[in-house]
Amino acid sequence: MLISSLSARTIHATHERKYVTFMACHIRRSIEIEGIVQGVGFRPFVYQLAQKHRLSGWVLNDARGVKIEVEGDAAAVDAFVQALQTEHPPLAVITSLQTREQPAAGGSGFEIRQSVHGADARAQIAPDTHVCDDCLRELFDPADRRYRYPFINCTNCGPRYTIIEGIPYDRPKTTMADFPMCDACRAEYENPGSRRFHAQPNACPDCGPQLRLTDADRLDIAGDPLKEAVRLLSQGAVVAIKGLGGYHLAVDATNDAAVAKLRRRKARDEKPFALMAFDLERVRRFARFDAIEERLLTGPEHPIVLLRQRPGHSLSPLVAPDNRYFGVMLPYTPLHHLLLESFDALVMTSANFSDEPILYRDDEAAERLRGVADAWLTHNRRIHVRADDSIARVMAGQALLIRRARGYVPRGILLPRPQTPVLAVGAELKNTLCLTRDDRAYLSQHIGDLKNAGVLDSLDEIRRHLERVLEVQPRLVAHDLHPDYLSTRFAEEFAELPKLAVQHHHAHLASCLAEHGHPGPAIGVIFDGIGLGEDGTIWGGEFLVGDLASFRRAGHLRSVPMPGGDAATREPWRMAASYLQHAYGDDWPRLPLVERRSEDDIRLLRQMMAKGLNAPLTSSCGRLFDAVAALAGLREEVSYEGQAALGLEMAISGPKTDRLYGWDLAEQNGTLIIETAPLIRDLVDDVLAGVDAGRIACRFHLSLARIVVAVCRELRTREGLNVVVLSGGVFQNRFLTETISSWLQAESFEVLRHSLVPPNDGGLALGQAVVAGARYEEAGA
Repeated sequence: MLISSLSARTIHATHERKYVTFMACHIRRSIEIEGIVQGVGFRPFVYQLAQKHRLSGWVLNDARGVKIEVEGDAAAVDAFVQALQTEHPPLAVITSLQTREQPAAGGSGFEIRQSVHGADARAQIAPDTHVCDDCLRELFDPADRRYRYPFINCTNCGPRYTIIEGIPYDRPKTTMADFPMCDACRAEYENPGSRRFHAQPNACPDCGPQLRLTDADRLDIAGDPLKEAVRLLSQGAVVAIKGLGGYHLAVDATNDAAVAKLRRRKARDEKPFALMAFDLERVRRFARFDAIEERLLTGPEHPIVLLRQRPGHSLSPLVAPDNRYFGVMLPYTPLHHLLLESFDALVMTSANFSDEPILYRDDEAAERLRGVADAWLTHNRRIHVRADDSIARVMAGQALLIRRARGYVPRGILLPRPQTPVLAVGAELKNTLCLTRDDRAYLSQHIGDLKNAGVLDSLDEIRRHLERVLEVQPRLVAHDLHPDYLSTRFAEEFAELPKLAVQHHHAHLASCLAEHGHPGPAIGVIFDGIGLGEDGTIWGGEFLVGDLASFRRAGHLRSVPMPGGDAATREPWRMAASYLQHAYGDDWPRLPLVERRSEDDIRLLRQMMAKGLNAPLTSSCGRLFDAVAALAGLREEVSYEGQAALGLEMAISGPKTDRLYGWDLAEQNGTLIIETAPLIRDLVDDVLAGVDAGRIACRFHLSLARIVVAVCRELRTREGLNVVVLSGGVFQNRFLTETISSWLQAESFEVLRHSLVPPNDGGLALGQAVVAGARYEEAGA
């Protein structure tokens, strides 16, 4: 009996110790995640991960992102949290993960709960993403129920931003609400083990969007829409194709007559067209690409990438006249894959006119493309917000976005510090807007050039959409210093909000600093075409010293008149005349460019410059490029913005050790002035001596690079600054940017260049937003 009693007590104590040990190892933890974690398969990933680690609890979407509670063995919970950060779905981006211990609640099983929508909205919407490999295998599998279905998608791919009407990101708040799911799609949607669990655009041929091919009168063209569209393209037709974020105009890129017809109908004489090819193997037939360019082409964003043309290619020379590069993208929707099977490449240019926004509404596309397109390949899935294709090139070993749109928007850009909500409305050309929320800036997709009320309407549409999906209301509006820009007038419509004018080139400097999370100060080398300066002249060849809040003009190219004002941007010969007048006075050398003008034209031009009549002063580096292109015999008139400068870059030939043109450095009231008259005289001597344009282009680029290094070296001595920012549209020029960067780095400068934000005016709104935020904070508002 004694033995039995002792055994019982021993057994009870053992059980008690085991229970205490169990309770010590059994925990419950809440997890809050922010970032791009909605609409990317994050909840099913969490569900499957919890099952793997035998944890109970739940997961849901809320206005901030994803909220999770898990309970189980402490080691398993730790492993679960670690896996959240290292094994998440490919489209997910985690910007914040916070955990808190909670009292154990017991229970078994793990569930996905219904989304909740709170007042504090921080959820980030995923960009539109190219069709994934799993969906492509199904697309071309005859045994699959979605075989050759042009709208196949899953949680890892497909439309996101362009179909979202509100948050949280659930099907009822997307344009897919128009398509009730069939039983088979509903079963996938509700199955946590499916790749299509809560894939909001989920659909199939029985319940989803359908293709339609119509003529100019919106009447159906008989036959299978896809097959008939391919047939028409093969016969040289222009077909308008509805994609993710708008319409494209497509023709067979090997067909000279078709490309010429598209140029004529779109009134686009020379600007290069974008291309789309079925796969990398077909791209290799007409273009060359390295490993970095290949990663860009095949990455989740699928931008247009500028690639070197392959000699002897079979594409029409009219695709990219006088250019060494093609703009190439791979198919990013299942429809594109099905279309491209039969072609080496299709021209796939945005359906718009004169840098207007891409057309995306069916009625508008049908009306405005009448007389341009021969047929319309469309579908009945609504596009809620337009988004053009992004454009990128590789520069100095890293990607550079030239146009930021589909695939990248609306990803947030991390700011150096949190700031008040600011709406920045950009400038006149390559317009974008920017909205800030806490420590993130959200740069909109490319909108276009603000030349008419229609583009302004698009600006307002995108502004309202961003405010809605981000659930943020600005407290301050930032705009360009120029009072006549349509964007400035747009800013003035916000009568209830304070406004802040930001100087154009300071915004460029701040944009690059913000992208790098650098508060400044720094030396800013800001080269572009046009921007109103604080002195009322047109700036564009600037050396600034400044930070996010303030700047001063430390140096600039010598200002010269722009005879004819805006006409000088369309007719580079005018800028050549201005630089000749500056370098030689009235005694101009007898250049072919001069000989082609009448004495009356020359006399009138000189009078305009002498009296300042419609001849504003400019320090613009872009206008210097125009002048050099005209003097070298490359381009006296242009059909699109930046054409002369591009032609000068494309013409470059000769060694990088070639001789340099002269220049002088002067000082005026503490500001460094780069005197370009010696450069022009040396360059003209080359022209008169018969030096070819390629050699002249090379010498000019090298000379400008050496000027930049010399001025930065002088400013480092004066200011004690070692960080140099390169920004402005001129730094889309690969040869110049790479040369300046390498020479500055060789002299131990830290060089900051753009990558995810365009150096041109497409990135200007970001700079305006952070300058406004910094000044607002300084003012203690």
